[in-house]
Amino acid sequence: MKKVDDAVFCFKEGFSCSQAILSAYGKELGIDNKTALKIASAFGGGMARMGETCGAVTGAFMVIGLKYAVDKNSKDKVYAVVKEFVDGFKARNRSIVCKELLGYDMSTPEGMNAIKEKKLVGTICPKLVKDAAEILEQIL
Repeated sequence: MKKVDDAVFCFKEGFSCSQAILSAYGKELGIDNKTALKIASAFGGGMARMGETCGAVTGAFMVIGLKYAVDKNSKDKVYAVVKEFVDGFKARNRSIVCKELLGYDMSTPEGMNAIKEKKLVGTICPKLVKDAAEILEQIL
C-alpha cells in the first residue's frame, strides 16, 4: 500500500489529483517524478478545473496506459483495464465526473467559491485519490 500512501501524501502536499496518481506509479513504469508531474499537470480538477473527468481517474488512465500499451495492438487490453478501473471507481463513488463527485462545478465562479468555502478539495479529493490508487493496486 506504499503507492496508495505516496499518492495521498503527494496530493496533500499541494499537487493535483492526477499528478498524485501518476507520480506514485511513474517510476516503476519508466518515467521520473518530475516528468510524471509535468505530464499530469493539466488533468487536475476534472481536466484543468473544468469539472469533467476526475483527475484521480485520468491519472489512473495514464498509469494503465504506461503499464499495458506496448504497441499499436494494445488498445483492447488498455480499454479493458480502464473499464475495470472505472467500474471499481464508480462502485465506490457513483461517478467519475468531478462536478458530480464534489457536488459543485468548479468551472463556474459560484461552484469554485462553494468548493473553497466547504473545503471540499481537502475533504473529498484525498478519498478519491486513495480510492483510485487502491483500485490500481488491485488491477495492476
